[in-house]
Amino acid sequence: QVQLVESGGGWVQPGGSLRLSCAASGLSFSTYAMSWYRQVPGKERELVASITSAGVYSNYVESVKGRFTISRDNVKKMVYLQMNSLNADDTAMYYCYAARGSVSAWGQGTQVTVSS
Repeated sequence: QVQLVESGGGWVQPGGSLRLSCAASGLSFSTYAMSWYRQVPGKERELVASITSAGVYSNYVESVKGRFTISRDNVKKMVYLQMNSLNADDTAMYYCYAARGSVSAWGQGTQVTVSS
């Protein structure tokens, strides 16, 4: 059974940083592309960042480029999202997502709140 468990969310002041983690189990982790999505109530879920299975390539939504970094550790079966220079627009529930062909899985999400 595939399981993705996010952690690291919380409250942070504008300009601050957080590091989200996602622990994967029940899948051949190194063969899956991994992504972070976020969602605000009433809006569609938004792709924030993705990283290929070997971690060679990554891409980001324009609004987080230069501030967020996605990375992965295929030995530990972990994917991370380092978030710097956070602002109120980054407030959302953040979800970890694994995909390989037609197979995919979501985590339960971790809340990030940016406010003063």
